Amino acid sequence: MDNLIWIIIMLPVSLLTTGIGVYAWRRKKPMWFWSGSTVKESEISDIAAYNRANGIMWIAFSSVMWISTILGVINMKMGGVFLIAGNLIGVPILPIVYGKIYRKYKR
Repeated sequence: MDNLIWIIIMLPVSLLTTGIGVYAWRRKKPMWFWSGSTVKESEISDIAAYNRANGIMWIAFSSVMWISTILGVINMKMGGVFLIAGNLIGVPILPIVYGKIYRKYKR
């Protein structure tokens, strides 16, 4: 039963973070990072490369969710520990990586 609850929670979370990456990668206008913020087309030198880098960033972060999902099915404690550790490390790294992406493609 615990595995079923784990899958019901983790599968949508994993799909959502991967979906953000795919959405960013395919987007024609510049992808934003913070909720409510926007990035103007005039700010970015190569929109396709900028969005691809954003997409890769989110897909890489989603790998923590996918690995946690699989580990949780095998061993709930191991999945939980990996999820917590991955987010404690990954969440603070996201704005740092995004900042580097933004600076690289800023006009």
